[in-house]
Amino acid sequence: MTTIVQITPEIGPGTGVGAVAHHLEQEWRALGVDVRRFTLAEAGGGWLPAPAGGMAGRLALIGRVVWFSTVGTRRARRHLRAHPEQLSICHNDALAGDVYVNHGIVQAAMRARGHYALRMLRNPLHLFTTTRDRLRYSRPSTHRLVVNLVTDEDRLLREAYPRLAIPTVVIGNGVDTERLRPPTPGEREAARAALGLGPDQRVVLFIGNEFGRKGLPLLVDAVSRLGPDSVLVVVGGTPDLVAAEAGREPAVRLGARLRFAGAQPDPRPWLHAADVLAMPSAYESYGLVVLEALACGVPVVATATGCVPDVVTDGVNGAVVDGTAEALAQGLGQVLAADPGPLREAARATAEQHAWAVVARRYLEVLTGLSQSALPSRVADGGAR
Repeated sequence: MTTIVQITPEIGPGTGVGAVAHHLEQEWRALGVDVRRFTLAEAGGGWLPAPAGGMAGRLALIGRVVWFSTVGTRRARRHLRAHPEQLSICHNDALAGDVYVNHGIVQAAMRARGHYALRMLRNPLHLFTTTRDRLRYSRPSTHRLVVNLVTDEDRLLREAYPRLAIPTVVIGNGVDTERLRPPTPGEREAARAALGLGPDQRVVLFIGNEFGRKGLPLLVDAVSRLGPDSVLVVVGGTPDLVAAEAGREPAVRLGARLRFAGAQPDPRPWLHAADVLAMPSAYESYGLVVLEALACGVPVVATATGCVPDVVTDGVNGAVVDGTAEALAQGLGQVLAADPGPLREAARATAEQHAWAVVARRYLEVLTGLSQSALPSRVADGGAR
């Protein structure tokens, strides 16, 4: 029986990297694969606090990333040397594993937001991860293969790390099409009633925890250009981020048309109430929320980042726009004015092509191919593999 170990600080449902590992784990087990975990707990970092808001939360995040990148790397390599029969896939931080999944490039994200040097210098974690990944990508012994989530990310990776010494392949993320599905008429009515929405109000939904990078200020401006029946609902963000955005003059002007729901463990009630999801990000390594919205039959209006060029088609299941408030407002207006039935059907059909079962089999094909090729020996500390 094939045995796969996933190396990542956390594995669990929800959103983010940990959820990707969770869904792969579930699908592989359904196929009879023996799946193991190497998480922060196995790396001896279970005592580290979970990240939250404010300075304490940022320090907690730095501690977890540094621990898993250093101590986690050593312990993961030790585990792999003790279990040469296991195939390994690393999702975050550690410099160990047959396959490394590139869930994002710091330099690309900072360049997309502008003031690159300032953003890099004022955040020590950016400098740490950039230095760490320079080691990762320049050594052919660190991993045997890098998985990029979209074709454009493959290009960005080579621009950020010109000495890339590891072969790459593109495998997109998946979506749970059983858990995330279009609502019944009753579910949609209940979700909208919970938000106090009238039958003629149209809901523009934003889901994300990084308001700046994901373009929430731009979206607030765009929604202010729509008619008074348009409501912007924001799901995500720490209390300090919510307070800062709610206090901005453009947000204040929207008044009751802007609603903050805060961080939520389950996006479905808000997706069931939504008429369109907006994601005007400056940079996305993938943008899983796009697939989640499409799976719920919600059309998407977004900038051409991450998976958007691959899964959103103008006039079919949403719109792809440039990064201006005017273009975003125009795209939202066109989608909200269209017949919702065909848009919702096309959105769901797109998501079904990216179900986790399909993605998990692709990863299994790649890992099986690696197992059938010559395996370099796993050596001690310095070098990886």
